[in-house]
Formats: sequence, structure tokens, C-alpha cells
Amino acid sequence: MRNSFRTALAVLPLSLLGVGSSALADETEADSCLRTKIWAGYEDNWAVRTATTTTLGPGEHKIYLVTLYAGNEYQIKVCGDNNVKDVDLVLHDAEGKELARDKSDDREPSLGFKPETTATYYVAVYAADLAADVKNAGVALAVTYK
Repeated sequence: MRNSFRTALAVLPLSLLGVGSSALADETEADSCLRTKIWAGYEDNWAVRTATTTTLGPGEHKIYLVTLYAGNEYQIKVCGDNNVKDVDLVLHDAEGKELARDKSDDREPSLGFKPETTATYYVAVYAADLAADVKNAGVALAVTYK
């Protein structure tokens, strides 16, 4: 049992264990920005549904599947590192219909959403514009609720 626990810990990213960080430096910067927003939300009774980081190249996107529950209010927040000029954030229903899109041209977009029914949704994060000559950038996403 003890060895299998160690094996399980060995495959987890160090950032999940709270020691060190296996994330790239740019993901660490994006994650730090997002954590600041999450902590500020706790003061207004927001809780974290999910949070993650990734690296995106110019024009690349990442899609996250999330179940949102009727009766809850959600805020979806993103932070990009300093390599990002613009990150786009889009919420789709299970059929792919666009429900909400951020209108900002910056590296910290957010969306608010209150589902009428409990369902599966897709959150898409796009690296719309990166700084000149940048090959990739760190992006962090959180879905918070109350």
C-alpha cells in the first residue's frame, strides 16, 4: 500500500502537491495571476469548481468540458502570462452553440453565466494574439461558482 501511494504521488504534477512546480515559467505566471483572482472571489463567497493551466501557441485553443448546475451562478476567468496580448474565452452548450463570449482584447478575459438547467458545457480558450516572435504562452483558467 505504501509503495502504491508513493507511485501515485510520483505521477502527480508537483504543483498539485504544493511542492515546487512542474509547470513552465509562463504557466506559473498565469497561475499566480489566476490565484489572486480566486482569492479575491472568496471574500464574495465564490468557490472554485475547477482550475487548470496550459501552454498555447499562436492561434491555438484548448477546450474544457465542465458540468454546470442549475441554480448556481458561474464566473469563468482566464489569465495569460506576459507573452499574451489577447486571450479569447467562449462558452458553448453540449451541441456546440455559442452561449457567451468575452468582448475584451486583453490577457484576462472573464464570463458570467447562470445555467437554467444542469448540463455539460464546453469552455474554449483561444490564444488570439501573442507578443511578436513568441512561440507559446502560459494560460490559466478557473471556473468559480456560488
